[in-house]
Amino acid sequence: MTDQKPSVLFVCVHNAGRSQMAAGWLRELAGDRVEVRSAGSMPADQINPVAVEAMLEEDIDITAEQPKVLTTEAVQDSDVVITMGCGDACPFFPGKRYEDWKLDDPAGQGIESVRPIRDEIKGRVETLLAELLG
Repeated sequence: MTDQKPSVLFVCVHNAGRSQMAAGWLRELAGDRVEVRSAGSMPADQINPVAVEAMLEEDIDITAEQPKVLTTEAVQDSDVVITMGCGDACPFFPGKRYEDWKLDDPAGQGIESVRPIRDEIKGRVETLLAELLG
């Protein structure tokens, strides 16, 4: 068995808000100890600018990220798959760890509404990281 670092895939519908914020938090908190991916079942054209603004307030820059389409390969290559309201669009593979995080969608919301979503995502990512790295 290889001493491979764990990989996490964050999935939401548009891959423009929640999943991008979660990926940003995990990259920030885990450094290179975890492989981080994100994708969407119906990716948007660009990342939600309010999500970008909310993350910049925490000194995390996700402006270079682009929404990506969810692929079967991305799920197969990940140890943990975190879904955020993508419903049945996420393919299921036995042996993977799946979690569904029920979070409000930041789409169309102002910064005052997005901050609590960002902060809840941070707490969940911290818990996940502690579980993955012990």
